[in-house]
Amino acid sequence: MTLTTMQVRTIVGIIGNVISFGLFISPAPTIYRIAKNKSVEEFSPDPYIACVMNCLLWIFYGMPFNHPNSTLVITINAIGLALELIYLSVFLMFGTKKHRVKIMGGLFVEVVFLAIVAFCDLRFLHTHKERSTLVGILCIVFGIIMYGAPLTIMKKVVKTKSVEFMPFPLSLAGFLNGVCWSTYALLKFDLFILIANGVGGFLGFLQLCLYAWYRNSTPKKSTKDAEVQLESV
Repeated sequence: MTLTTMQVRTIVGIIGNVISFGLFISPAPTIYRIAKNKSVEEFSPDPYIACVMNCLLWIFYGMPFNHPNSTLVITINAIGLALELIYLSVFLMFGTKKHRVKIMGGLFVEVVFLAIVAFCDLRFLHTHKERSTLVGILCIVFGIIMYGAPLTIMKKVVKTKSVEFMPFPLSLAGFLNGVCWSTYALLKFDLFILIANGVGGFLGFLQLCLYAWYRNSTPKKSTKDAEVQLESV
């Protein structure tokens, strides 16, 4: 039995959903560590704030009035949105006042921005092509921001020669997610999904290279810190 391009694309999309779920769930050990230690330490909420905006836009992009037949795009990003909000709630609970201001301010700006986009999209654009183009371009921009958010951590890695605060599972999941959704986009050419995830796969690859380079040079922790980390595994 020969599979059609659409059937193959659906299969790849399902695989992409699984990998994307892995991407969204990969920060769980970090969040557990924060909750256990009741401190955010040197971890940054920036990737999670960026991911919320990315998920909101992709959900909106996949709506029938923007881009029909995009159910798989909606489902995984809805799951991702829920998880990112849970992670940010932990940062709000155990972070500093600076963290709380950044998170609440970021979420407020994102909601207002999405409302403006939705108004312009539904009020002034009247075809699927026009709407998907507008929202697709925004998805590319914020998708790159989401994938690029860990660049702030990469700078810290180079400076400290330590990969402690750049979780390997998150970098690996980001790379695999970018590759899979780029493949999905190529099977029925979707420029917006391709560009956003192609860049994401590349940035994920750079993070993996950085991890491999500095993994063995990461300073050893004190015995006490090592015990805390082992307990959190």
